[in-house]
Amino acid sequence: MNDSGRIRTPRTARTPRAARARTGRLAALAAAGLLATVVPSAQAGAAEQTPRVDLTVLVVDDGGSAVEAITAELKGSGVPYRTLDLNDEHRAVLTPAFLSDTVDGRPRARYQGVVLPHEAVFGPDSAEQTALVAYERAFGIPQVDAYTWAHPGVGLDYTDDGGYSGVLDGARASVTPAGRTGPFRHLRGTVDFEDNDPSVAESYGYAGRPRPGYTSYLDMPVGGGGRASLIGEYAHDGRRELVVSFAYNQYQRQYRALARGIVEWLTQGVHLGQDRNYLSVHVDDVFAPDARWDTARDCTPGDLDCAGGDGEAENPIRMTAADAQYAAAWQKSAGFQLDLVYNGGQGEQWKTEHGGTDPLAARLLADRAQYRWVNHTYTHPFLGCVQDATTVPWQCAKDPVTGAVKWTGRGEISAQIRDNLNWAVLRGISVDSSELVTGEHSGLKTLPQQSVDNPNLAGALAENGVKWTASDNSREPQQRSVGTGTGAAQTVPRHPMNVYYNVGTAAEMTDEYNWIYTARADGGSGICESDPASTCLPAPLDPATGYASHIVPQEARTALSHVMGNDPRPHYVHQSNLAEERLLYPVLDRVLADYRELFAADTPLVNPRQKDVGTELDRRAAWDRALSAGQVTAYRIGTTVTVKAPSGVDVPITAPEGARKQLLLGTTAFGTAYAGARSAWTTPELLQTAITLKLPTA
Repeated sequence: MNDSGRIRTPRTARTPRAARARTGRLAALAAAGLLATVVPSAQAGAAEQTPRVDLTVLVVDDGGSAVEAITAELKGSGVPYRTLDLNDEHRAVLTPAFLSDTVDGRPRARYQGVVLPHEAVFGPDSAEQTALVAYERAFGIPQVDAYTWAHPGVGLDYTDDGGYSGVLDGARASVTPAGRTGPFRHLRGTVDFEDNDPSVAESYGYAGRPRPGYTSYLDMPVGGGGRASLIGEYAHDGRRELVVSFAYNQYQRQYRALARGIVEWLTQGVHLGQDRNYLSVHVDDVFAPDARWDTARDCTPGDLDCAGGDGEAENPIRMTAADAQYAAAWQKSAGFQLDLVYNGGQGEQWKTEHGGTDPLAARLLADRAQYRWVNHTYTHPFLGCVQDATTVPWQCAKDPVTGAVKWTGRGEISAQIRDNLNWAVLRGISVDSSELVTGEHSGLKTLPQQSVDNPNLAGALAENGVKWTASDNSREPQQRSVGTGTGAAQTVPRHPMNVYYNVGTAAEMTDEYNWIYTARADGGSGICESDPASTCLPAPLDPATGYASHIVPQEARTALSHVMGNDPRPHYVHQSNLAEERLLYPVLDRVLADYRELFAADTPLVNPRQKDVGTELDRRAAWDRALSAGQVTAYRIGTTVTVKAPSGVDVPITAPEGARKQLLLGTTAFGTAYAGARSAWTTPELLQTAITLKLPTA
């Protein structure tokens, strides 16, 4: 559960009437004006050249959640930025020389946009504020006021003049026509503020009526039938400010929905980095049965800590042909494709044990072209160290003479990969041999028992052409190499969804959820009491209603937060979640419905397969390294963008519709359309050492 709790009010906040004397000093700045690419004033001397604007953002940070949220969006989408930490007594001072200089006789703006905690962070009469104002005027640099209050100094009436101030939890705001044709064109129209906990004020804000020079992008209804603004552009005195007058943090849904537009406005639609909304769902253990949670013993038969019963074979959960038929129909109606992560050998074993037929396999094979398929090994064995199950928890078995850890051999790992791939090929299933998900992500290090990868894993992956092997994001959120050398496989972290593998009904799911998330005094395990990362439920959920009323919305909210966070990592569930009461579908239906209500049609969900996720994460890592090392030069001169990066490093760029990429001779359309812009990972063209884009003149 994310931290979407209390958020402080901005440092500039005052009661409206008491603040009017102070804001009167700012009123003198008010004058309409908009500068995109401008010629500096005559005081700049040589100055008749079109200036160079470097594609870097300046972030002035006071430690507050609003600036932190915008910084997270810049970092996550790959936009270069420099931070000026106001809490650092040794920080650089914002002077004209800090902000601009001359390169090759041409005036240069070092920053394409500025993020401030609020509009008066340096003080209205300070030298730093004077330098910033002059800089923004001279080069047409936009400024984001990350969180402020409604007053004339930012182009708004006070809230007691027909506006609103207070808690915004559950409020429904609307993107205005100017917002929908401008920076927030990726949104369909409405933005709801979260209200996850009625006992906690999660958002606070000020909605004011616009004054001359202010264009509202997001507003809300206020008393008396009118509307007041929560986000808008204030053009005055030759400058532009994006005024945000509500509190937020980087995890809240309303901010995640708006974050893309804030960056687009800040960069005037031209920046390094790109942002997508990703969702893919892996269904593990297809063809295999899954063990079932025992609601009486509060454990899963087959686990070492679950005594009694008949073990893992006790009343297992497995899809039927009807479940497979439903899955295919659901995909079509939902417009979403699942990845089936399959164990062919387990299917063959099931067939042998059940009279030589398997209606589930027959149905899935008949519909095989409707899914994407991923190799999950032939029989789903544990591929790490040899497990010593004589203790709870298990340990890695060791050689009694040498004390060395015993490992699953390379030949066995290789056979599990190869046999499962061959099984699919013989049945006409299209599988990419570069993708693999091992059972339980085994073979990779598994703490606390196995602190390193199985040393036999990398060789087995290499000899079978595996380039992308799944890992568990809850254990290893960062991509890494398995083995060494340029041909080493890379991990693809996957988000586990909180729909358990060992349940087939909502009552079973709720029972296990209660066991994990309630205190011992309420009949639970007490795990939530001892785990600092967990939170106990105030009371056990009702087994009849708890799944639909609590678990589904919470899990859908978590998944949607990943989608809206430019996170390409797949989510994973198990075939048991498509069986019996088909628990996965209510979660996915909620995610898809909420997404499509929020985002415009030109901002669709991107549904990548595993290798595409791996490639995306690999590119991002290389890009971040190049930025950290100061190896990227990027700037805009008029309608021309130039980017230089190390050879072999793909560059993410976002530009307006109509942008074209310079070839040796002529130009070609740049990138792909998404969210009303064009973006792509790209490299220099033949015989070029830099990337050059030509922007539309309008």
